[in-house]
Amino acid sequence: MIGIFDSGLGGLTGLCELRRRLPLCDIVYFGDTGRIPYGTKSASTIIRYSMQDMAFLSTFGIDAALVACGTASSTALDELRQRYSIPIFGVIDPAAKDAVAVTRTGRIGVIGTPTTIKSGSFERAIKHLDKSIEVTAVACPLFVHLVEDGFTTPGDEVTRAAARRYLEPLAGKVDVLILGCTHYPIISWAIEEALPGVRLISSGRSAADALADAVGKTQSGSGSVRCYVSDSPEGFEAAAGVFLDGIDVGKAEQIDISKY
Repeated sequence: MIGIFDSGLGGLTGLCELRRRLPLCDIVYFGDTGRIPYGTKSASTIIRYSMQDMAFLSTFGIDAALVACGTASSTALDELRQRYSIPIFGVIDPAAKDAVAVTRTGRIGVIGTPTTIKSGSFERAIKHLDKSIEVTAVACPLFVHLVEDGFTTPGDEVTRAAARRYLEPLAGKVDVLILGCTHYPIISWAIEEALPGVRLISSGRSAADALADAVGKTQSGSGSVRCYVSDSPEGFEAAAGVFLDGIDVGKAEQIDISKY
């Protein structure tokens, strides 16, 4: 069984990719919807939240975990790996590897939450692979709220305007863009409009692929998916449908994450 956690519903994009690669794997997902967003919180708070999220997932006896949150991956991954002996995958290194592999100009852009961008985690991962690559990173603090609040329909003027505003510094300067938050692929249409011709790298997909490659042969089951949230699960199915491309995950159950 694989456990996945995110600050909200964005990690469901990673779940979708993992299900594509490992259709028989059992998955448990936790979205910390009661404390979203992580991207504006302090590092100590993010680490505390991530430890609680992982403690909850561990009650299911998971064999591996995906930290499907760019902010948590950039801030808490080392601490999680020190505490738990199972394989724990973040979104930083896999996305950096995929971006370096496909850039033609050696100029890569990164977008993410303020905490993720401030951490410099993607830049370090990219430079570790190729010191010559030029990295431009931009924080997009409203994107998570727009996705969680349903401003995802192609052509939505609010999302389109936010994308133009945030991504202007990247126009004409990069040929590859890492979506450093797993919420962002849901509004990729707006990002593509703002940066035509730029190749997008979904950090959630890269991480799911890395996890599947590493543990795929050891994972089998019934293909069950259980979802939990820390706020009211009302409306979860409708919102989750935007992320999951037709995958049925049933109803989510609310849990008290403060107990973990």
